[in-house]
This record gives sequence, C-alpha cells and structure tokens, in this order.
Amino acid sequence: MSLPHALLTSLLEKPCSGFDLARRFDRSIGFFWPASHQQIYKELGKLQIAGWVTASATPGARGRKKVYQVVPAGRAELQRWVGCAEDPAPLRDALMVRLRAEAVLGPGSGVATDLQHRLARHRQQLALYRDIERRDFSDRALSRTEQLQYLVLQSGLDLEARQAEFCEKALHWLATH
Repeated sequence: MSLPHALLTSLLEKPCSGFDLARRFDRSIGFFWPASHQQIYKELGKLQIAGWVTASATPGARGRKKVYQVVPAGRAELQRWVGCAEDPAPLRDALMVRLRAEAVLGPGSGVATDLQHRLARHRQQLALYRDIERRDFSDRALSRTEQLQYLVLQSGLDLEARQAEFCEKALHWLATH
C-alpha cells in the first residue's frame, strides 16, 4: 500500500481541497493507512508533478484553496496498482518482543502496563468502528461500493476485537502465573 494510491482512491471517491481530503482521510482510509496532513499535502504536490491529479482554484474561495481531481493518467495508475499482488507485511510488534523478554526476565518486568494500554486503545477503536457500522451500514441495502467499504470496516472490527481479546488473555495469564 502506498500513500499516493490511498489519495488517488479518496479523490476518485470525491474531488476536494487538500484540507477536506485530509479531514476525510482521517475518518476513513486513515484508520488503516495513517498519514499526517503535512504528508498528504506533500504527496498531493507529487501527484500533480506525476500528472495524476490536477488542482484548480475554487471560484470565490479566500486564500489559496485548490480542488484536486484525478485525471485519466491517475486513474490508470490506480488501476495498474490495484491489479498488483504483494506479500502481506510481516508482523513487527514490540509487544511480542516484550512478552518474550518477560519470559526471560520473569514476573514483574512491567509488560502488563503495555498490555493494559493496548487493551484500552483496542477497545476504544473497536467502539469507534462499531459506531461507524451502526451509522453507515445498518438497516438498509448496500450498493457494491458500500459493501466493499463495509468489508474493510469489518476487517478493522475483527482485528480490534482479536487484539483486545489477546491483551485480555495475556493479562489474565500474567495475573494467574
């Protein structure tokens, strides 16, 4: 996955200003491909140079507000990228190393602090995803686009639930052994 392709996807969903794109990104694609607003603006410039998007000044807008829109070359690049296969990213998680260190150091190493912190974060994210699910995907028939968006959300729901369950299991084990 790359930020340029995430931005092309978002702009194909809805052309908008960099500010609006960054705000929308935070509430959607940013859940699984985070980027700072500064990274987004920098990448928009690169997308323009590559000839994948155009930016036009918004009539009547104050300041330098531009609306970005994907051009055919950008759509073609996104189509090319979507068709590529890549290996899943390898797991790289400091918690797994901390648990191995706990095994070597013995009880009282403090790994429970990280587990409690992560458990709280996973529960918080899970609650947010459930709110999005209720708000955007319940009580109606979904279009193909919405079904695919919901599939992505379901992956996030599953991941957060599994991670919270893992933290609970590890904390329970540490407390009883």
